[in-house]
Amino acid sequence: MNLAGEMQWCMVDLDVERARRIWSAVAPHLPPITSDAEMLKTLHLARTQSESLALRLRFYSHRWLCERGLPTALPDHLRPSADRMYPRKQTGVGISVNTRSEIFRPVMVEVRGSMEDAVKEVYADGKSDDIPLIRRRMMEARRTIVRKLLGV
Repeated sequence: MNLAGEMQWCMVDLDVERARRIWSAVAPHLPPITSDAEMLKTLHLARTQSESLALRLRFYSHRWLCERGLPTALPDHLRPSADRMYPRKQTGVGISVNTRSEIFRPVMVEVRGSMEDAVKEVYADGKSDDIPLIRRRMMEARRTIVRKLLGV
């Protein structure tokens, strides 16, 4: 059996089960990979290092690892191409609080600050994709601070 060729196919197909069997046969002296998730991380890392794999597979694994905050071994000169092929998703929130009255301008600064804090809390909770939740929290923060400052 050609174990190197088999492992190459495992990297192409991301076949976690077969890769774990090969790992236990080839490297019994090393600590075993105990979970499918750990093997998947290992396969993705190996894909970024392998020069014999197609670039699209290496780029995909680079993006997969980056999205999860894991280290990647893709060479620096290939990273711009990977970012073009698999761009990062960036989310953002726009907050606009306006008034025509000079009297209320300082109040609007406080309102905007409380809305920003609400958005930061949602992002810190890891729910940046939940747009209705972000809007709801922003409006709650706005109502609370207006009530507090103006009694309205």
